[in-house]
Amino acid sequence: MLRIAVFASGNGTNAENLITYFQKSDLARIVLVLSNNKDAKVLDRAKRLNVNTLDFTREEFYKTNDIVDTILKKVDFVILAGFLWRIPESLIEMFPNRIVNIHPALLPKYGGKGMYGMRVHEAVKDNCEKETGISIHYVNEQYDEGGIIFQKKITISPQDSPEQIAGRIHKLEYKYFPIVIGNLLRADFKLDRVNI
Repeated sequence: MLRIAVFASGNGTNAENLITYFQKSDLARIVLVLSNNKDAKVLDRAKRLNVNTLDFTREEFYKTNDIVDTILKKVDFVILAGFLWRIPESLIEMFPNRIVNIHPALLPKYGGKGMYGMRVHEAVKDNCEKETGISIHYVNEQYDEGGIIFQKKITISPQDSPEQIAGRIHKLEYKYFPIVIGNLLRADFKLDRVNI
């Protein structure tokens, strides 16, 4: 059974969706949820689902090897699900092509530092885009610049509010993120893939 760690900063609905998805899988389990926000709701969601949690400070994350050492002993793969800090190079080196993020837009558009949550959907709306979607990508040293693994597009209309766009994007995230992660794990560990 493969072991996954999830990093998240906020509410944690994607993390919860991943936890419940893999609880029914014979492939992997989410074994640890980490957050840079000790008050993040994601920690409560994980505890309720009997997943270990760890919160940490900026100092611990960037100036020590505490987090790297902790997860190296416990996990095979890392997922970012609404995690807002840049990942240190030491962690990327320990998990080459085994750290994946999801972004609520069609990268390279609307990515980068500060582009998260409703900010993304408001920018999509303000720029009168006709389509948007999700991007699942590998993580490198820069925000939202790692290789794209999967994208799913939806069309949007001028009447759609940022909140409506966000709701549609969340549905895409919930549907595709666990499946794409499962397929990555199967490919990486030479197992049969599931069609999307």
